[in-house]
This record gives sequence, structure tokens and C-alpha cells, in this order.
Amino acid sequence: MSETQITSSEPTHLHLWDRKACEEFAARMGVSEEKLRKAIRMVGSRVTTLTSHLKA
Repeated sequence: MSETQITSSEPTHLHLWDRKACEEFAARMGVSEEKLRKAIRMVGSRVTTLTSHLKA
């Protein structure tokens, strides 16, 4: 996987009801939307935490 950088213009949290943002984030992380939803339920919606969790 490529290194994912978060810029200051990106939100700090990912919201499940924002389908487009979830689709884009899942694609960027190389995971399915279902895996992303499970990760959000497990570790919360903070982008940095999700990124760390999904890379592990």
C-alpha cells in the first residue's frame, strides 16, 4: 500500500453517512466499504486512527 498523507484541508473525522467520503477513503486505503464501516465501529471515526488501524 502507498503511504497515505492527511492534509490540513481534509476533515479530521470520517462520517458514515457521507457515502462519497467513505467510498473515497476506502479506495484510498485499499479496503472495502464494509471493512471501513467495521473499522469505524471498532476504533472510531478519527481519520488518523482509522488509517493506523487499517494499515495494521
